[in-house]
Amino acid sequence: MSEQGRKLLWKADELKAQERATTQRLNPNSYLLRTGLSRLAGLKRAHVSLGRLPPGKDSFAYHAHMVEEEWVYIISGRAMADIDGQHHEVGPGDFVGFPAPGTAHLLRNPFDTDLVYLMGGEGLPIDVLDYPDLGKRFLLVYAGGPPDFYELGEPSKPFGFVSG
Repeated sequence: MSEQGRKLLWKADELKAQERATTQRLNPNSYLLRTGLSRLAGLKRAHVSLGRLPPGKDSFAYHAHMVEEEWVYIISGRAMADIDGQHHEVGPGDFVGFPAPGTAHLLRNPFDTDLVYLMGGEGLPIDVLDYPDLGKRFLLVYAGGPPDFYELGEPSKPFGFVSG
């Protein structure tokens, strides 16, 4: 424990008990088992999670982050990484980075063993997620609990400008 009472060291057996299932309604095949490593230790600016993607499942819906950078590092297993319309097999030791504004991506596990990987980003309080295959865009607001998502419509310009 730290002086502030925050648990800083989490052993592997303790982390397993913190794993939570996550799905995304935009993709009915989405099912990810996720452990928020950085949040458990009290980190606020950096974000790192441990993900476990079972066989036959997708991580999320095909998406791109417009504000926050994201990365993925494969620990074990294999998956297909759909990146900007291309399909790539990934495995242990492979790293993928998505600078902002991001490139659309998705992890799919068509193989017969779990994919285990680390994922992370900047942990910003606001992001915009683009779902190019669905023609949708969402504002993500993170205020410490589960994130809130707000679907965005067509952009509007609330001010008129007079020229000349």
